[in-house]
Amino acid sequence: MAHGVQETSHVWLVMMKAMRALTRYAAAGIEDTGLGDSDFGVLEVLLHKGPLPVNTIGPIVDLTPGSISIAVDRLFAKGLVSRVESAEDRRVRIVALTPCGKELIASAFRKHSGQMKRVFSELSPEELRGLEVALKKVGKRAAALMEQSG
Repeated sequence: MAHGVQETSHVWLVMMKAMRALTRYAAAGIEDTGLGDSDFGVLEVLLHKGPLPVNTIGPIVDLTPGSISIAVDRLFAKGLVSRVESAEDRRVRIVALTPCGKELIASAFRKHSGQMKRVFSELSPEELRGLEVALKKVGKRAAALMEQSG
């Protein structure tokens, strides 16, 4: 049993080291676009999911309600997003990319995608799929264990 625990701890350490290196590489590329991490995340969600309420974007990009409001305000001030009241509920603000915002994030995301392709180029398509499946299993299990302990 102790051997199994040591193996899983080692896998966790390897995964954390890889994630730190990957995060540093991705962050440097995102920084080159002139966007911060949270701004990139918000714009990327809007690029791929379309206009969304502010309170829907926050959990997707892992920002608190206060932080997502500040990020949206910042992006609005830069002319990268628009905010309009929802037709159904005037308390809800719908955030959408402006043409300028769409152009910026489309270009930044293309660059980011190219970087990620280079990082994962060591893996075959089968290895990549296997890694994705394994990481999803581990992530779901960790989330379920958190819920049980909460």
